[in-house]
Amino acid sequence: AVPSFTNFKRNSELTAAANSFVGMLAAARGEAMKSSTTAVVLPLDGANWANGWIAFLDKNFDGVYNADTDTLIMKKDESLPSYFSMTKLGTAESFKYNGSGYSVTGAGFGASTLTIARTDITGSELLSQTRRVKVSSTGRVRVCTPKTSTDTLCSGTAVE
Repeated sequence: AVPSFTNFKRNSELTAAANSFVGMLAAARGEAMKSSTTAVVLPLDGANWANGWIAFLDKNFDGVYNADTDTLIMKKDESLPSYFSMTKLGTAESFKYNGSGYSVTGAGFGASTLTIARTDITGSELLSQTRRVKVSSTGRVRVCTPKTSTDTLCSGTAVE
């Protein structure tokens, strides 16, 4: 019973982290559509997603939270446990939604991916303890478990 309980606990922690992030994205998208302006989700410290994240309405369109001009949507200001890593794939460090709820990357619409993984395990167990948060260009968010280490797109072979 001990190994299965350990896997259950690990999976539960990972699912909670992914769901917390997905909730933040959903809140940002909803507020962007409600206010017809850009909403941004970015790492709280500007660099490491595992240290927390913040969502805000970017009223001055600079991509940085300014308490004087921007409207705070939500903030997760506690860090994930040290055995988690969160890595955004691609060049843009933030997630952005326009007033229509579409995902914006750079100069246009685009999809984004964030990987949440445990750092305290290796081998085949690592894939089962990895989640990819996928944001499509239309703004739809989904979470999947990749089947292979190179399955960055969470193709049809991934478990959703």
